[in-house]
Amino acid sequence: MSLKFKVLSLKLTIIFVMLLSCIVFYSKPVLAEMTPREILEKSDEARGSVKGIEWEIKLKSIENGRKQSRTLKIKSRNFNNLAEFISPAKVKGRKLLMIDRNMWFIKPGLRKPVPISPRQKLMGGASNGDIASTNYAGDYKVARMSEDKVNGEPCYLLDLTAANKKVTYDRIKYWVSKKRLIGVKAEFFTVSGKMFKSATFEYGNSIPIEGKSKPFVSKMTITDAVVKENITTMTYSKIRLKKIPDSAFNLNLLVR
Repeated sequence: MSLKFKVLSLKLTIIFVMLLSCIVFYSKPVLAEMTPREILEKSDEARGSVKGIEWEIKLKSIENGRKQSRTLKIKSRNFNNLAEFISPAKVKGRKLLMIDRNMWFIKPGLRKPVPISPRQKLMGGASNGDIASTNYAGDYKVARMSEDKVNGEPCYLLDLTAANKKVTYDRIKYWVSKKRLIGVKAEFFTVSGKMFKSATFEYGNSIPIEGKSKPFVSKMTITDAVVKENITTMTYSKIRLKKIPDSAFNLNLLVR
């Protein structure tokens, strides 16, 4: 074997090894995909799981043929939420406080806040508020993850089960966009295994997170699984990141 051929052969071997190394190292980020929990955490950010944020919601609902319209101001910090009714005049000043999976209703003139039971969370406005503030990463475990599409968009399909007994829904099927890492659809199931409601999410808003623009929910549509004509839409506007003080979630101060 000539010296020239040996040198050429050695060069080819080195190039092959380098290419193989590149393939191994380059494939690691692809193989090391985000964990299911990280996917949930990222998707939660786009619905309010940040250190401090406030927004307004225009809520329109049809329930058993009855139409309602409400405007609320929301203050949120890591899924602790204070919702204050702004209009119409007959409900102005009413508040709904959600802290660590517990919920209270506060009304001007009432001396004490009214706790909302798990059963009441399945009804009317409390149900919609509960769905809107769902903490997917904090309150649920991923039993299974697969892939699916929603309106042609590739998604992670996460089958979630309750991590504790305080949550309203025992199981949730949750579709998260693979590219955008935002939740696009959810189905909520009761303990008996029946689907109770479904929700779809739109993201026409954005907020800055770690120096980058992050999509933020602009519309949520909640549909009753049994009476499909019962639909609630929530339109989000006036999004603003700000520091929310502890006093905003102090139940005693809110009753004044």
